[in-house]
This record gives sequence, C-alpha cells and structure tokens, in this order.
Amino acid sequence: MLVMTDHQIGALFHFQAISKRAQPKEVRILRRDLYFKELAVVLGRAGFTPLPQENDFLPVEYHSQRLCRVNDQGNVFYRQEEVDSPEREQARVKVTDMAGTVLEYMRHLEHAPTIQAMGLSEPYQALAEFNGTVLAGRLTSSGAKFVTWDWDFNHTGLNHGHYYQGNYVGAKRDFAIRSGLIPDEGQFTTEQLVEIYQQSAYIRFSCSLPEEQERTIDAIQQRIQELVPDCEERVTQSLECNAGPSFEQTM
Repeated sequence: MLVMTDHQIGALFHFQAISKRAQPKEVRILRRDLYFKELAVVLGRAGFTPLPQENDFLPVEYHSQRLCRVNDQGNVFYRQEEVDSPEREQARVKVTDMAGTVLEYMRHLEHAPTIQAMGLSEPYQALAEFNGTVLAGRLTSSGAKFVTWDWDFNHTGLNHGHYYQGNYVGAKRDFAIRSGLIPDEGQFTTEQLVEIYQQSAYIRFSCSLPEEQERTIDAIQQRIQELVPDCEERVTQSLECNAGPSFEQTM
C-alpha cells in the first residue's frame, strides 16, 4: 500500500490494480473513456453510484456519500475519512476488486480476435481457448457479456453455450472446468453456492457471533456474489417458492 500525502487534502490512500504502461495520449483517452463506461455499468449493478468523470478520475459514491475514485489504470484512491467504518471499508475493497477485474477483461477484449463460426448471430471475441473449449466476450451498451462454448468436431460451429451477463469471474471459472484446466470434483454448483449464501445469511442475522466470524461470513457472501451476481434474486425466488400457499380458517 502506498500513502500519498497532500497538505491541502490530507492523506490519500492508493491501491494499484495493474501496473501502468506508457500509451499515446489519444489512445489512452479512448481506452479511459471505454473503461470508465464499462466500470460505471458494473458499479451501478453492484449498488454503487458512479459520478461524472472528474480530472481523469471516475468518482464513486456509496449510500449517497463519496467513497473513492478510480483512474484509468484501475487504481483506487480514497481519503481515510471516506472509509470510516467496516461496511465502507468492505465497499472500498469491492470497488478495488471490480476495477481490477474490468480492466483485465477490457484489455483482453482490445486485442482478442473475433470468432469465426457458423451460425454465430452476434460478434464475439475469443479471450481464451483450450481443449476444444472457448471463452468469449463482447461489449454492449448494457455491459460486457461472456460465454463459454465447445467447438464442434470440425471446428466450424459452437455448441452448448453457457452465458454470463457481466460475470467475468464466473465465466472464467466455467471455462477452466469445461476445458479441463481444473477438475470439477469438489467444485460447488450455482445452486449449492446460493444455498450456502442463504444459510450463511440466516446464521449471520439470527445468531450472536464474534466480530471475526461475522467478517468471515461477509467475505464468503461477497465471494459468492462475485461468482453468482444474481444470487440475492435466486434466494428471493427460492423463499417465495418454499413459502407455499396461504390458507384461511373457515367456519
């Protein structure tokens, strides 16, 4: 961690996601604008409020209060008074993770080749390929989309698409399992992850736990949300399905 001090603004903490590279000014401006646009979509989806760009930074609010700002290299800056509680510190960590993740796939998409396959109705770019399985992505106005496919025998068509709207981490995990890079034994399914999230939430709010255990549960839930972005929606649907019909007493 690097602490930058300014006598007028006080201590400003800086977390670096990816090392800086020299770029032509025009290219860097274009990349910055594309990166900020995508990051704003991702942050908004996660409950943060991205603000208009200020001095080459993307400011971020959390619960209507300034939390931090992000530059075009995925570096997150914040003042100590802006992160004055465990909840806001956890939020800052989440922004740092998302800034690094978005920068990673934006850089990959910039240089990734377009997939040539029969029957492909939308242009996708190949981010990775191994053992007949491909990880692909594309940018849209509503955020990046990712998908994993299996090539057919002749390597001309794609089959069995697993789609991930804005879930790069989940798509990478699926690619690693489908391609055989990592074994699927011991891997939790989406349904199992949702059940873990639901049960941990019950324990978190119905039991009196030491602060350390509460932080551990919060970290587990945050990780599950990264792997299953619609986790809370799935939990709500599960609760509604399990509630069953209500009955009124008749005389």
